Amino acid sequence: MSDNRLSDYLDHMQQAAADACSFVEGLSKAEFLADKRTQQAVILNLVIIGEAATKLLSDHAVFLDRHKHVPWRSMKGMRNRIAHGYFDINLAVVWETVQTALPELLSNLPDIRKDAEGGRDNANT
Repeated sequence: MSDNRLSDYLDHMQQAAADACSFVEGLSKAEFLADKRTQQAVILNLVIIGEAATKLLSDHAVFLDRHKHVPWRSMKGMRNRIAHGYFDINLAVVWETVQTALPELLSNLPDIRKDAEGGRDNANT
């Protein structure tokens, strides 16, 4: 797997997290819970983040081991819960994720990207 894909997956995560956060900007939890369109937009971006995490875990585990503070497996798990249990999505968990976990991910991604671009042992070999 090329190191280029590592950067691509991190880019997808960053864009999806930024989009999800922007969609709820200025909304209260009650407004979010009443806004199906925003819910679906945020949920789609959580799926994108989880899909990228799944690819990273599969193809770049050695690299991810250097960033154990990031909950890669939780991202994958959330994606799986959304994709396979769509009718049972807990919107309170989605709200909490976009309020706390995604801003934290966005704050961590610049250093992770810098490490990825440094070319140090990014492949799973």
